[in-house]
Amino acid sequence: MSMAADLMPPAPDAVLSARNVTKIYGSTHALKGVNFDIHRGKVTTLFGENGAGKSTLMKILSGVATPTAGTILLDGEVVSFTSASEARDRGISIIHQELSLAPNLSVRDNIFMGRELRTRTGIDFAEEARQARALMTDLEEEIDPMTLVEDLRLGQQQIVEIARALSVDSRILIMDEPTSALSATEVEVLFRVIRDLTSRGVSIVYISHHLEEALQITDYAVVLRDGSITATAEARDIDLEWIVRNMVGENFDLGSPPTGYAFGEIALSIRDVSVADASGGDNFVVDRMSLDIRAGEIVCIYGLMGAGRTELLECVAGRVPRAGGQVLLEGQDISHLSIADRIAMGLALVPEDRQRDGLVQTMSVGQNLSLASIGAFARRLLLSRTRETAMINDTIRSVHIKAAGGDAPIGSLSGGNQQKVVIGKILTTGPRVILLDEPSRGIDIGAKAEVFRLLAERATRGLAVIFSTSEVAECLSIAHRIIVMRRGRISAEFGSHVSKEEIMAASGEAVVV
Repeated sequence: MSMAADLMPPAPDAVLSARNVTKIYGSTHALKGVNFDIHRGKVTTLFGENGAGKSTLMKILSGVATPTAGTILLDGEVVSFTSASEARDRGISIIHQELSLAPNLSVRDNIFMGRELRTRTGIDFAEEARQARALMTDLEEEIDPMTLVEDLRLGQQQIVEIARALSVDSRILIMDEPTSALSATEVEVLFRVIRDLTSRGVSIVYISHHLEEALQITDYAVVLRDGSITATAEARDIDLEWIVRNMVGENFDLGSPPTGYAFGEIALSIRDVSVADASGGDNFVVDRMSLDIRAGEIVCIYGLMGAGRTELLECVAGRVPRAGGQVLLEGQDISHLSIADRIAMGLALVPEDRQRDGLVQTMSVGQNLSLASIGAFARRLLLSRTRETAMINDTIRSVHIKAAGGDAPIGSLSGGNQQKVVIGKILTTGPRVILLDEPSRGIDIGAKAEVFRLLAERATRGLAVIFSTSEVAECLSIAHRIIVMRRGRISAEFGSHVSKEEIMAASGEAVVV
């Protein structure tokens, strides 16, 4: 890289800057002459849809990728990082959007993996455990450092990922979707940690699709769209409308409940279903819950972390055992059926963690799409590739997946398009009832609206849709009915005409006036 003669100077308080940075992958221009400043001791928030280039820019700034053209300046001096470890040695760390933990290792081992604390006689495991415990205390999480990561819920795994980044004495900390799996309480704790870091001069880059949440923590806002910066401003000069307008080019909403048709018969009946707490004892995370959903109806299940939303959906889908009750699909008891049999009967789940439970990362887009319905293309011991390819291409079109084709690697897609692959895979099985656990986790407002439009359109064809969320705005979008869960039970039930405050109050969440 070379310093251009007409290079725009960094902001006076910039610690790290990108100037005229371009990144090209084949025929794709992921970044187009981007100028970006990270302000010293401040939170610089980067907004943008999936595929806008946010992660590409962050990978370049953290040494994971190199720019095709342009200049990177650290403290005003031109630098060139050839690896993430080289950038880390200069004080730059990143928390990636998708978790990069080793599930078969302990929390302690994950935090210090690749930079173990050594003495003359070997690794100082006791000191690593002490520091790991201190990090958990700072993040207000009661997690034993010796717990295997695979035994933690997704939100706790996210905390471990954050702890690993905090364990490095960084000057610049890049957080790519750090709160996508966190509860409201955990987000508050993280924000306190961020403010403590900035008070000590640490510079934060914050990326989040939770726009209102991000507004609470940002000092400077930058919007990236189609690989170019479209707007920059200080926090005092922006609001939610400003962000959305610069991200998508117009005022945007998540849709409304589909109308113009009548609901059908009861498609799914949940009767007195209970799910035992996995930690043991006599507690129930779902406690004698009953609910009926009709064909063509869209039902939203809202609740705070720990309310039992995920456990309920996973129980209905057959992923976790019942402690009592029945699950009926169109009047037929499926309580004792396997997951595969429930899918064959017409009930399927889109899981919360698409990377771990929804996709096979070594497979292509097409292979992922056909995975759940592969039996439909089999003739004796032979597979009809022609019929399979036709289904894949039809699903890519109907679900609006932006991909080069069925042969594209699943990892080449944005988070929103990966989520549409997971949903498309389930839809190929011809479900009559679809369950979706946090379907918008980690995807931007545009992709979220596309997913909701897809679900609304399928509901008009008679599909019963049940989705869970921890975002009130999503409750007020396409749902015909909103079920609020609290401590494993239904605390309230609303129609589509309900206020945000009523939903929050029913969940036990504090309402700020």
